[in-house]
Amino acid sequence: MALDLIIRNGQVVTARDVSTASVAIEGGRIVEVAPEIYGAAREELDAAGLHVFPGLIDPHVHFNEPGRTEWEGIATGSAALAAGGGTCFFDMPLNSSPPVLDGESFDAKLDAARQKSFADFGLWGGLTPDSLGRMEELADRGVIGFKAFMCDSGVDEFAWADDYTLYRGMVIAQSRDLVVAVHAENQALTQGLANEVSHGRPESWFPFVYSRPIIAEIEAIQRAILLAEETGCRLHIVHVSCGLGVDLVLDARRRGLPVTCETCPHYLTFTISDLEALGALGKCAPPLRWARDRLALWSHLAAGSIDFVASDHSPCPPQLKAGEFAHAWGGIAGVQSTRAALLTPRSEEIAPLPLPSIAALTAANVAALLKVPGKGDIRAGNDADLCLIDLNLGFELREQDLLDRHKLSPYVGQMFRGVVRRTLVRGMTVFQDGKIVGNPAARLVRPA
Repeated sequence: MALDLIIRNGQVVTARDVSTASVAIEGGRIVEVAPEIYGAAREELDAAGLHVFPGLIDPHVHFNEPGRTEWEGIATGSAALAAGGGTCFFDMPLNSSPPVLDGESFDAKLDAARQKSFADFGLWGGLTPDSLGRMEELADRGVIGFKAFMCDSGVDEFAWADDYTLYRGMVIAQSRDLVVAVHAENQALTQGLANEVSHGRPESWFPFVYSRPIIAEIEAIQRAILLAEETGCRLHIVHVSCGLGVDLVLDARRRGLPVTCETCPHYLTFTISDLEALGALGKCAPPLRWARDRLALWSHLAAGSIDFVASDHSPCPPQLKAGEFAHAWGGIAGVQSTRAALLTPRSEEIAPLPLPSIAALTAANVAALLKVPGKGDIRAGNDADLCLIDLNLGFELREQDLLDRHKLSPYVGQMFRGVVRRTLVRGMTVFQDGKIVGNPAARLVRPA
């Protein structure tokens, strides 16, 4: 019996190694990975000269549907993900409206994603003072975990979690063996410092960066770790912007605590020095840091201290990025550029990461730590989520190359290594040579 697809002669990249191999696919799953695969298939691809990566899993995106589809939307967001070699995403409970704080809002987002997504997906639930009593129903529906803000989220309907809320939420999450992911910045400190500079120069980036110092991030990370230690909850720190934050996570692990962390490609690419040129395109929270902090993050990546890299894709309409820096939306649109940024360090001080490390940071570690079965690795039995990349080619990212809704990316104009030739979700090609070419009937991914 003929197989559905054989990808021959590629350089297959896993978190373990890189090897010349062929990949056999049947029924949406990988059935064999071997130096030579005998027999026939309905379709064969010659991947000679290409690297075959596991499909990128982005655990931190804001596609904002339903309710704020004009900000992005699942169709455009997942198309951009696929263009960057992504095959699965986990959507945050905000900035959709309503946010995912109960079963009804989960169902609404699930329905939209099933109809419109070009990639498989999972959904985060919200941990806020308003959702404590609804976390069980979210767990029953299959959320990947719970997201909490330790400071103002910027969205009125998603309240920040004080220590009591975070503690009680962690107790509930621990009882269901689900992870709690926190945006770690100290509310009192960031608000107080923001008040100090509220009458400063609103067109300048300086007051915003001043109001969110590293100590606000470090203190919140430490407090979250202490609460997790007390409750026994699995804790994940999102978008760590500095090496000191990773150091706290490592210290917690040495004490045997189940604490993980991610960083983002914008912290690995840009620094405070870029804000003058980027303007509001570079505004995010925590803010961009200094070159020494960027170097520390790359050092932690090389040492395997950071668990994965997530885009934190948080787009908005152009008018929300226009005008004064102080009033612009704080979020970076970068879902299409995650792996490209990892393949292309911007500073000569930074050594390129080994390809297996990139496979781990963008796929294998995400699937393992969030307990997602059948994803993240090129091996028999797993979903055939694959990305074929020509690493012999470089490219300049142009605005017209972006597939997200508004194409407001700080990466436009950057030179990158590696052109994505094809992205396959469960063996079905969804992106090929610059265009979306199919829809795989996207599936909800639940934790095991």
